[in-house]
Amino acid sequence: MPRPRQPGRHRRPEPLAAPEGAPALVLAVPGTPSAATRSLAEEVVSIARSELPGLDARIGYLDGDDAEFRTLQSVLTHAAEERAARFEQARAAGADVTEPDGPVAIVVPLLASPDNALLRRVRQAVMDSRVAADLTDVLGPHPLLAEALHVRLSEAGLARADRARLFTVATAADGIILASVGGEEAVQAAGITGMLLAARLAVPVMAAALDEEGAIAATAAQLRGSGSQQLALAPYLIGPELDAGLLDAAAKEAGCSAAEALGPYPAIGKLALAKYTTALGIAPQQSQGTPVR
Repeated sequence: MPRPRQPGRHRRPEPLAAPEGAPALVLAVPGTPSAATRSLAEEVVSIARSELPGLDARIGYLDGDDAEFRTLQSVLTHAAEERAARFEQARAAGADVTEPDGPVAIVVPLLASPDNALLRRVRQAVMDSRVAADLTDVLGPHPLLAEALHVRLSEAGLARADRARLFTVATAADGIILASVGGEEAVQAAGITGMLLAARLAVPVMAAALDEEGAIAATAAQLRGSGSQQLALAPYLIGPELDAGLLDAAAKEAGCSAAEALGPYPAIGKLALAKYTTALGIAPQQSQGTPVR
């Protein structure tokens, strides 16, 4: 039996749940599929499901093979077939149901910043599926991504874990290069999150393109010219979209250490869910950034 709701203005809010018959959340995963990519994507959708009980969350790969790794197009097609089958079964059972309308799925790109080449491929896969599906924006910029970057830097010993406690790290950087992939638009989006990161760390942060020759070295020179001596490279990337070896090469080019990519940090799953709930027009539970310990 459900517990009675507490009376009064200070009662706990009712937990949000996915509406019955809601579209599937389909996470569009870029890059070459691998066991590590699958693990990351599964953790992201697991976080989203834990935040919204009843959520139908699926994973579609841009470079999938439809055997071990389902392509985005086939995932969308299968979701549409399942919805049609459920309707037919309910009608055959004599249930008073109306034919489903609206989007079959909400597609959320697993990208922190816009990458036009990858987003064109996502849109093309949605069109080729011939399924009614909505495509959301990428996950950033957002304060939770600044938090995630801070955590990754502190895990690598490149940033103080908590300014409030004045805990210092001997190798803490006094200048951060925020590395993105996807051209100038991606750099601009990374720069917005970079300002939030700079406020957290109280050190200068500059965004640069990993995929533009010489951009990382030029940014490193600019930071050193303004007084920073110990730099760190922070990838503004979730992981699957990052080409192997590109980050190590950039760190050598800049002459500094690098943190890990954002990966399946809890904020990534929460932001993917926020894109989904915003597209549906339902109110998500507020996700607040937490101080890094």
